[in-house]
Amino acid sequence: MKTSMIWLIVGFTGQALFSMRFLIQWLYSEKKGRSIIPLAFWYFSLAGGITLLSYAIFRKDPVFIVGQATGVFIYTRNLQLIAREKRQKASLKQEEDR
Repeated sequence: MKTSMIWLIVGFTGQALFSMRFLIQWLYSEKKGRSIIPLAFWYFSLAGGITLLSYAIFRKDPVFIVGQATGVFIYTRNLQLIAREKRQKASLKQEEDR
């Protein structure tokens, strides 16, 4: 398979992963009856962002690279904040159980 075809597949895969986050957020919010951003939203954002960033680097598109790199940073930071909050809640629960 030609390299350009492989990268085209990478690009479309990244776009599909990135788009899934909207579907997941919408379905989750509908289920809960209010607007909620589930954890899967951030994982699909990160996976799609990294895949699209790889594609942008291959294409040597500086606008696309900066946009995706910024997004990857933000998605990673949100996942870090969520993990920190979970650790804090677990720690508080352990203290209450003592």
